[in-house]
Amino acid sequence: MIRDGVAYRDVPARTGLAMYTDGTARIYDETATTADELVAEGVWNTMSFGPALVDGGEILPGIDEVEVDTNFGNHSIQGAQPRTAIGIIDTNHLVLVVVDGRDEGYSRGATMTELAGIMQGLGARTAYNIDGGGSSTMYFDGTVINRPSNGGERATSDILYLGA
Repeated sequence: MIRDGVAYRDVPARTGLAMYTDGTARIYDETATTADELVAEGVWNTMSFGPALVDGGEILPGIDEVEVDTNFGNHSIQGAQPRTAIGIIDTNHLVLVVVDGRDEGYSRGATMTELAGIMQGLGARTAYNIDGGGSSTMYFDGTVINRPSNGGERATSDILYLGA
């Protein structure tokens, strides 16, 4: 885990997203590098949840079968679920998407492949699944602007914050 160019944790587990100080980003294999090497390359922040959705403008194969390990063991993320993703269209040009779900008659959610298609359709050359379920909340200008699956904001230990 790297935040603001400082390595806080170096426990590789999966495919991550490295965001560089120059405004670029790339998908990387956490098990093939170290946090110190990433910082030396100019990585500003990393995200470690996944899976990676789009790389080089192409939807990655097999993303609907990925299991993500959590503090409670392997956790299935298959099927249509609430989702949150970040996409990189170009240098310093990001797109954030929250898909609501688990709400009969409103939104069923999206599969990973459907989420990847949304991100690709928005022009993302690189896209990464951040989290899902009740954590899928988008907050803008003092207000929650989506319909979280658990009925409202949920306490979480980490957020993605973008400020002007």
